[in-house]
Amino acid sequence: MKQFIVIVLLCTFGSLGAQTYEAGIFAGGANNIGDVGRTNYILPSDIALGGIFKWNIAKRYAWRASVIYGKFKADDNKSDDSSRQQRGYVMDNSLLEASAGLEFNFVEYNLHKLGPAFTPYLYTGITYFRYDYNYFDAGQFLNVSQRDGAFAIPMTVGAKLRLNQFLILGAEIGARYTFTDNLDGSNPEKLNVSRQLDDLRFGNVFNDDWYVFSGFTLTYTFGRKPCMECFE
Repeated sequence: MKQFIVIVLLCTFGSLGAQTYEAGIFAGGANNIGDVGRTNYILPSDIALGGIFKWNIAKRYAWRASVIYGKFKADDNKSDDSSRQQRGYVMDNSLLEASAGLEFNFVEYNLHKLGPAFTPYLYTGITYFRYDYNYFDAGQFLNVSQRDGAFAIPMTVGAKLRLNQFLILGAEIGARYTFTDNLDGSNPEKLNVSRQLDDLRFGNVFNDDWYVFSGFTLTYTFGRKPCMECFE
């Protein structure tokens, strides 16, 4: 009886920290949606690479954090918009984001049981990113030697499958609605040259830019198992 009580107490207090964690990589591509180039929502134009960490707090929920670097390029000549084709602007940019939020699983996702585990999921939270600050002058895209930062709201949909006891493979598409209109250099808010801002702005200045990361995740699971296994 005493042994049983000791086991119950150990499991009760141990379960407070009994969670499963995931750490791994994200690899894929990036594209922007703005005032230059194509307006396709999912059409990577360059690479996106980063790291990801998850804390599975329940079968349906996980806290998630990530750091991802992405590059993208926009070309008016590849757009379906005839006015953009005539304009002929070409730009490229890069950014580094840090994001944190909540991942929601559509079905119960129990990593503590043996066997397959699969679920679609949604992720959202808050993102802060740093990007190169550029603009067009006389139709030429200038790489200005300074960076700026902005917040964004991530909206990600994906699916994940456990490959074995330790590895999980996922695929996802994540759009970020940003609070800036200058990822493509169309709406500069500050300059390091003696020019008027209004002379350098173009496009729809009332719509902020988007960028999209699409790719794969591979994570390694670790951490303590649930208390119920004390009784197995």
